[in-house]
Amino acid sequence: MGAEPEVVAFFDPRTSSVQYVVICPETRRCAIIDPVLDFDEKCGSMATRSADRILALIGDRGLTVEWILDTHPHADHFSAAAYLKEKTGAPIAIGARVTAVQELWQRIYNWPELRTDGSQWDHLFAEGDRFAIGNLEGRVMFSPGHTLASVTYLVGDAAFIHDTLFMPDGGTARADFPGGDAGVLWDSIQRILALPDDTRLFTGHDYQPGGREPLWESTVAGQKAANIHLRKAQNRADFINLRQERDRSLAMPRLILLALQVNINAGRLPPPEADGHRYLKYPLNRFGSAAWD
Repeated sequence: MGAEPEVVAFFDPRTSSVQYVVICPETRRCAIIDPVLDFDEKCGSMATRSADRILALIGDRGLTVEWILDTHPHADHFSAAAYLKEKTGAPIAIGARVTAVQELWQRIYNWPELRTDGSQWDHLFAEGDRFAIGNLEGRVMFSPGHTLASVTYLVGDAAFIHDTLFMPDGGTARADFPGGDAGVLWDSIQRILALPDDTRLFTGHDYQPGGREPLWESTVAGQKAANIHLRKAQNRADFINLRQERDRSLAMPRLILLALQVNINAGRLPPPEADGHRYLKYPLNRFGSAAWD
C-alpha cells in the first residue's frame, strides 16, 4: 500500500470527534481530515479553537496543506472545511455521493435554494479515485451505510474509516439516520476488513467506553479479533438485527438538525441577514416523538 504517512490526531471532547493531519514525511505536505468547527448549542456561539490547533501544528512544523477532506456530511459536529480553506487556500473535497445527501436534506429543510450538485466543494471523489499528499498516494473507497455518501480514505498503510468501525470496545457506527442502512454498513465493513491485517484504521469518534482515555487507532487484525459487535454478529442478517435493535435505543445526536444544514453546504455558515446576524433553520416534528421521560 506504499509508504507510511505520519498521522497526528486531535480529539474533541465536546463531540467525541477525532480530526487528523496526515503528513508525507519526505515532503512535509499534508491533508486535513474531518476538521471540527466549534459550536455551543446552548448559546449559539461558534469558535475556531479546534481548527486553530490544527493550523498551529501546520505552522510550527512548516507543513503545506494539499487537501482538506471530509469523509461524509457529519451529524454530530460542524465541519471546519470552509474555514480551513480560507486560511490555507487548499481545496476541499468529499465523496461524490454527497449530492444524494444534499437532495435528501434539501427536502427536510425545505431549502429550494440549496445547490444539490456538490459544487460547494472543489472536488468530489468517486470510488477508486486517487490523489497525492506529497509522495504519498491516497485512494478513495466508498463506505456507505452510516450515510449515503461516506467514504474511506486509504493513504499508504493507513485507512481513515470515519463512522463505520469504532475502537473494538466501541463496536460499529449507527445506521438509522436518513439514508443510512445497516445491511449496507455491514458490506462496507467487510470491504474494510478485507484490507491487509496490519492496515492502521483511524476512526472518526471515540465515546470512551467505561470512561477510559480516548483512543482512535486500531488495525484490521485487531478489529477482526475483538470488535464487540462483529463478535456478536458474524453474518449480515445477524448484524442487521443487532444494529437496528441498538439504533432504536439511541437518541438523535444533539447537533444533527443544526449541523447538517452547514455540512451539506461544505461547512459554510448561512449568510448574515439584514441585522448582520446568521441564523440556522430547525425543522420541527420531522423525526417522530422525543423520549420525554
